[in-house]
Amino acid sequence: MSGEQDASTGVHRGAGPTVTEQVADVQLQMLCTLVTRNPRTSVPVTLHLPSGIIHGDLIAHEAWKAEWSQSLRHIEGQGAHLLAQMPELVDQTMDELSGDHAAPLPRWIHLREVTSVAGGTPVSAPLWRGRLADVLGWSLGKPPS
Repeated sequence: MSGEQDASTGVHRGAGPTVTEQVADVQLQMLCTLVTRNPRTSVPVTLHLPSGIIHGDLIAHEAWKAEWSQSLRHIEGQGAHLLAQMPELVDQTMDELSGDHAAPLPRWIHLREVTSVAGGTPVSAPLWRGRLADVLGWSLGKPPS
């Protein structure tokens, strides 16, 4: 174990489990970065995930946030108003935690007009957000309809 041991309790301080995370494809991260530089741009992609295939238009995080917020405006109730604020709140929190550090490569990918196929049954959704490290493979373009 690493860390210091508290003499009075015998508990190791500063020691903890080692967390390993899958590494995202750098080229896909760079594609996300390029799309982020022009939020009005979208790129058709097909992603291979452990659960199946998903395809749609790759969009910038800012575009995803705006569309997420817009989509919730059509839902009634206080909960929808709170959910619409969530992406911005997450960004503010992450900015506070990272301080003045340079922006790292993206860890999340955002798609619009999505079709997911798992077990042969296609499911469509207006928006999707996923962890880049979970993408097993990818290609430009979408399969024919």
